[in-house]
Amino acid sequence: MSLIIDDITKEQLKPGRDAFNVGDGVRVHTKVREGDKERIQIFAGIVIARRGHGIQETFTVRRISYGEGVERVFPLHSPNIEQIEVDRESVDMRARLYYLRDRVGKQAGKVKEKRLVEHGN
Repeated sequence: MSLIIDDITKEQLKPGRDAFNVGDGVRVHTKVREGDKERIQIFAGIVIARRGHGIQETFTVRRISYGEGVERVFPLHSPNIEQIEVDRESVDMRARLYYLRDRVGKQAGKVKEKRLVEHGN
């Protein structure tokens, strides 16, 4: 039964959407419909979780807005997501970064980032 479902949903998967990891800073461009008009709205923050697989895969983005933590869960292969940009990459340390919920101030947005190492020859 699951093979049949996988075959049906395979055509709905968006290629190249999984180019980010937990801890990365991302900007998610979503389509917002207001009446007859449609516009693109950007939600920028840190990916704190990814879960599921296939067409059901989701990811959670957290940001601080006016001193209050805001989290939003996005379906990875949603047609309402126009694009996912990676602002900054982080070092993979955990599968979920729920400990960021307890942080306050500048510490709330800090994760260990990847550094480019230049070798002097």
